[in-house]
Formats: sequence, C-alpha cells, structure tokens
Amino acid sequence: MRYLPLAEADRQEMLRAIGAGSIDDLFVDVPEAARLGSAIEGLPDHASELSVERQLGALARQNLAAGEAPFFLGCGAYKHHIPASVDHLIQRGEFLTSYTPYQPEIAQGTLQALFEFQTQVARLYGCDVANASMYDGSTACWEAISMARRITRRDKTFLSAGLHPHYVAVARTMARFTGDRLDIAMPALTDGAPGDDSERLLAAIDEETSAVVVQYPNILGHVFDLSALAERAHAKGALLIAVVTEPVALGLLRSPGEMGADIVVGEGQAIGVGLNFGGPYVGLFATREKYVRQMPGRLAGETVDADGRRGFVLTLSTREQHIRREKATSNICTNSGLCALAFSIHLTLLGENGLRQLAEVNHDRAAAAAERLSRVDGVELVNGPFFNEFTLRLSRPARPVVRAMADKGVLGGVSLGRLFPDEPALANGLVVAVTEIVTDEDVEALAAALTETLGSENEA
Repeated sequence: MRYLPLAEADRQEMLRAIGAGSIDDLFVDVPEAARLGSAIEGLPDHASELSVERQLGALARQNLAAGEAPFFLGCGAYKHHIPASVDHLIQRGEFLTSYTPYQPEIAQGTLQALFEFQTQVARLYGCDVANASMYDGSTACWEAISMARRITRRDKTFLSAGLHPHYVAVARTMARFTGDRLDIAMPALTDGAPGDDSERLLAAIDEETSAVVVQYPNILGHVFDLSALAERAHAKGALLIAVVTEPVALGLLRSPGEMGADIVVGEGQAIGVGLNFGGPYVGLFATREKYVRQMPGRLAGETVDADGRRGFVLTLSTREQHIRREKATSNICTNSGLCALAFSIHLTLLGENGLRQLAEVNHDRAAAAAERLSRVDGVELVNGPFFNEFTLRLSRPARPVVRAMADKGVLGGVSLGRLFPDEPALANGLVVAVTEIVTDEDVEALAAALTETLGSENEA
C-alpha cells in the first residue's frame, strides 16, 4: 500500500476545489447514528511512514488468518485451494491492465476471455445465456429481482427464509428507492430441513407475484428440489430466481436451470478468486434466452469481421447502460473482469471431470465431519441433505462458543446469532463449512474445541 502524506494546506486546497467548507460536509448524507463520535482509539493523528508501517503491522498480527488455523467458515464465502497458475496468469500485463473493451479492435483477448467465462457460467447454471459478470452475488440477486419486475410488470417478490441475510439486506436497501414489495421470512432450525420454507412459498405465490427468490443450497446448508416452486411460479405468471453462493456444489447437484429456474445468480468467489479479506468478488448472472434483452450488465458475443474471420464484440450492451441511468436496465454497468478471468481460468484447469471430483471430495469430507461433530456432547446435527455446509444446534448460544474456539486457534464456523442478531430462536445455531482444504486433524481439532468449550460451560 502506498503511503500518501496529506498536509493541512493540501486538504484545504482540495476542499476549495470541490466547494466544501470542511471534511464534515462530505458526510452530510450519512445518518448521525452511523458516524463515529470521536477518533478511532489507538490511532495517532499523524505519524511517520515507518511508525505507520509498524503500527499497522502490529494490528494485522492480531488477526487469525485463514491459512494459520483449522478453518470452517462459510455462509457465502469459501476457502478452496486455488492453483498458483491462476494468480500467475491473471497478472499478465494484457489482463491486469487491459483496456475496457468498448473498442473491440484493441480488446479481442479480453472479449474472448469474457465470452468463454459466459459459456462456463451458463453451462454451470443450466441456463441459455450468461452475462460478463456482476459486482458480487448480493447485487446480482437484486438485479435479478429488478429484471423480474420488468418482465412480469409486477412488484411483489417473495424472498425465501433460506436466502442469505446480507443478500436480503441489499434487496431491502434497493427496494426503498424502487417501491418493490418484498415478503421476507426468517429461517428456523427445523430438524431435517433447516431454512426450507418451500411450503410457505408454494402457498403464497399468486397472480400479483413477480418472482420467488430461493438459495440453493440455502444459508443453513440444506439442499432441496426447486421443481415444484418453478412449476407453481410459472402457473401464476411469476419467475423463479435461484441464488447459488457455493458454485462448487454444482459439480454434484442438479443445476437450478434444469429444475426450472428462470434467472440464476450467485457468487463466484469460491472458484479462482479466494477470500481476499472480503473482496473483490464476482457476481454471476444467467437466464433463459427469451429474457436476454432484459438482462443487466455487459454481454460479450461472437461474430465475424468483414473478411469472415472470427471475432468478439460487446453486444446488447446499450449506451444507456453507461450514460443515461434512468433508461438503463442496470445501474451496475461494469463487470468484475479480473475476478471473472480468475474464475474462468480455475474452472478451465479443473475441467468438467475435475469439478465433479472436487465436489465429491467436498461432500465426502463434509459428511464425515458432520458425523464426527454430531457425536460431541451438546451438539446436534439438524440438516437433511447438504453439500459441504451444514448446521449444528449447540447446547448454548453459538457466538461466545465461536469466540472461545478462535482463542484456541480454531475458526469453527459462523454463528447464526451473528447473521440473525434479532432472532433468539437461532442463537444456538452454528453453520460449519468443510472444503477440500480441511483435514481429518482439523476436524478433530474442531471436535476437541467444541468439547472443551461446551463442557466448561456445563461445569460452570
């Protein structure tokens, strides 16, 4: 990270240039309750470059990094092994500093990479066509809701209780400005099918419904058939939107498109991108061919030039996407190009058979871990079918258990109390993700940490 010194004279000159009286004027649109009332504790007002490096380094060393501990975190962000060749290839100069592909004559390599990426996403999701990527999974989910409204000319959308709460929060925020009506429910730790509210959704879909949004597998790891929901939605003139946060799962599971989903979106981070401290990520978006003109974002297409030679261009990407927001199908007109390339390279290296084998390893290790952890006193497995992520019900609230295990050097999962802080009924839930990086020793370390933490509480 570059060190950028800023003197008071520099600050005042910048404020004059933009017509602001003070730094505080830049934050007038941020609610008062969301602002810090004082300076961040422990950070000095100014320091030398060497002092800043030392202080930030000391803060960084307080983190427990994903590669330094048994790692079972998931819930939309997954740690998989990424071949070194992925990072090597995306750092080639023509990709790392490539020109935005408005002018195809100087961007053929970038456009072809996007075209191949789209093909991979469409096949993975079981859809006819995919775009050149979105900002991330949560914004792709909202764009799908917005697209469904344009197609059906209705504004009521049902969000499954199994949809990631962060995706729900993004939809809620955007709906404040569009007037969309969102019907939202909270998941339940139901034995055998946690978070599955298919029966509620089947009964609720009516002639005013624009779309139904479900996550597959859902936030609690449960896998279920989408066919009945698709049939019911179509019978009422509505669309089914499926959200996939763990694309590796589709190496084993039927794709949402095969089960009747009209729009399939999700997060591609698990393949090729890495955790990256929370970003950047890459949103995936695919749909049926008949809806392609309502699809947001960019689309790379194949064509021939005047001499009949194969070439690639941006197609169905209207100028309104870039210069007239009120006419655009999407206000997110960019794509996560470098992350999309990383996704595409990793998926190409795996191939169809490799993806299937990777998915099998994930599921086998998750199943073995679930069986082992369910034998710990104070732990109950509530999942039915799952891929590489499942939910445990602990004998006490999971948030302090997770913190205690982190102190023991084990990143033991995501507590539902953190994801759903206002739902006491979910407080004891712990979502555990097991990928190919998890070893038998890691699982034993988690079992031991759970035994010790829950046992010490029982003794107390």
